[in-house]
Amino acid sequence: MKVSARNALKGKVKQVTPGAINAEIVIEIAPGVEVTSIITKSSYESLGLEVGKEVYAIVKSTDVLIGID
Repeated sequence: MKVSARNALKGKVKQVTPGAINAEIVIEIAPGVEVTSIITKSSYESLGLEVGKEVYAIVKSTDVLIGID
């Protein structure tokens, strides 16, 4: 797999919550470290995502925001 994004985080699918239009996918990239993605239902189905499957969370963004309380 080759992609132009510099941030590809390897992990395993921890949880899948399918909806009518989108699916929420939780990926564990390290013990206790999770990334959540909302993707289309058709993408979820075509990728064959299921709990335990190895995947990459690919982050492509021009901005990374930081906030504090």
